[in-house]
Amino acid sequence: MAQLRQDYKKFLQRDAEIIVIGPEDPNSFRAYFEKEKLPFIGLADPTHSVLKHYGQEVNIFKLGRMPGQMIIDKSGILRFIHYGHDMTDIPSNQEILELLDFLQNETKQSV
Repeated sequence: MAQLRQDYKKFLQRDAEIIVIGPEDPNSFRAYFEKEKLPFIGLADPTHSVLKHYGQEVNIFKLGRMPGQMIIDKSGILRFIHYGHDMTDIPSNQEILELLDFLQNETKQSV
């Protein structure tokens, strides 16, 4: 999450919001966000209801939830999804920012 904090303003400049969903209980999740001074939205999902909705994988041999990055547009349409195979399989901020730019240009051209 440190990489997301580092480029958070770049996401906001693209009219994008970061929402981190984690398996912890609400109090633990809130405490972590406060301790780390994370500027984006955190959503505790201890019952895995959001995880199940988006089909995110849980692998107990790899310490739980596998990473997942998604871009959901303002209409609620899932425009991009990446499910990682382990905790190192996460697209870079630059890749996501470039994809946001592409999607914004695509939207402008279709109007």
